[in-house]
Amino acid sequence: MTLTLNLPPELEQYLAQQAKQQGLSVETYTLQILQEYILPKVKQSKLVNALQSWIDEGDADEQQETGEYLIHAL
Repeated sequence: MTLTLNLPPELEQYLAQQAKQQGLSVETYTLQILQEYILPKVKQSKLVNALQSWIDEGDADEQQETGEYLIHAL
């Protein structure tokens, strides 16, 4: 997908400086920032949805056991 953005000059300058320091193009650097921000949010949302479905559908003992496992795992 191609996306065209009109950025404020100070944001454009910041992205250009950071990209140069990383040895990347502005486009690559910006994509990297978006991926680092968005992908964890997507994963978090999927995890929340899975946990909610377990809460809604599971029995209390299984939920307790799963919750304890997740707490220890995290």
